[in-house]
Amino acid sequence: MDIIDKLTEIFKEFPGIGERQAKRFVYFLMSRNPIYSENLSKLILDLKKEVNQCKECYRFFILNNKKEKLCDICSSVNIDSSTLMIVEKDSDLESIKKSRIYHGKYFILGGLVPIVEKTTKSRVRIEELKQKISKNTNLKEIILAFSLSPQGDHTDSYVREQLKDIAEKQNIKISSLGKGLSTGTELEYSDNDTLKNALKNRQ
Repeated sequence: MDIIDKLTEIFKEFPGIGERQAKRFVYFLMSRNPIYSENLSKLILDLKKEVNQCKECYRFFILNNKKEKLCDICSSVNIDSSTLMIVEKDSDLESIKKSRIYHGKYFILGGLVPIVEKTTKSRVRIEELKQKISKNTNLKEIILAFSLSPQGDHTDSYVREQLKDIAEKQNIKISSLGKGLSTGTELEYSDNDTLKNALKNRQ
């Protein structure tokens, strides 16, 4: 395997990128001058140095000082701690945050649950989620916000089942995004009005 094939394999690991697109990235890099590649390499290295993962919601955030452990959402006193929205990934959280229609806290599950999977707990943060909910005595509602797809629906059912006992014990309502999102819609690509209707009509 030569260097072109090795880089192609790396780009294929990016979400939504197939072999043809991955190879285009490699040839694009080869067509640029060396300074471009050097800047890109430096930015990738700096990204790991200047970004941290919130210990509460698992969101990645830019460090303002090296001792920060919480993102701006989890550390804010103005955030509604009575609601917790569960999303698949960072880009979903950012889409909802930009829409300014939700003012509670978040938790990033880390992925969707495959329909046929025996090692689910190693793929998503379900145990961390249970611990977070158990410690939050102010929590009144959990909103499951996953993409409307077979895998998203399966994840919704899985999380509901896993949280059922805790929710009943602490009298917490579990809801899901309602109509407003079309079947097959990726949450991160939904516009503000669509997200607003889906959140308003949650059930």
